[in-house]
Amino acid sequence: MFLILTAELNGVTNLRPNDTEDTPFWYTFKVQCTSCRETHSKPVGVSRFENNEMSGSRGEANFVWKCKNCKRESSASIKAAPVPYEQTEPAKPQKILEFDCRGLEFTEFHPEGEWLAEGLESNFKFTGIDLAEGDWYEYDEKANEEVSIKDVKWEINRA
Repeated sequence: MFLILTAELNGVTNLRPNDTEDTPFWYTFKVQCTSCRETHSKPVGVSRFENNEMSGSRGEANFVWKCKNCKRESSASIKAAPVPYEQTEPAKPQKILEFDCRGLEFTEFHPEGEWLAEGLESNFKFTGIDLAEGDWYEYDEKANEEVSIKDVKWEINRA
């Protein structure tokens, strides 16, 4: 399962979550049980730096969930660090995160948290980018131009 981003980046590139061991990013999703199709009432957070034990000593996963409806335990793990979204013309869908989901699927992504990007020409480091509302606008002092992230679309691909 992949998290796919499509966005129009103007003057910036390498868009990615601020996700390090010191400052873990919490990927926020709506989650659904694949057995009974029950959707959890609230979005859930998943960090690639947190491991939770699965019952019956079946190992660990970044996210472990027991469905309230059918009582089945499910899990998900983030397979690797996020891949930065590169600026392209026109904007193209790019895989930025891969998951291994067992018994559940993520149905919707909420980009809550701090994102990072770099100036396309200036390499200026932009921090504290908030994509929760969708678009983002800023000014690159080094390049003397307005920069932006627009038309942000998230999809979850089960391929």
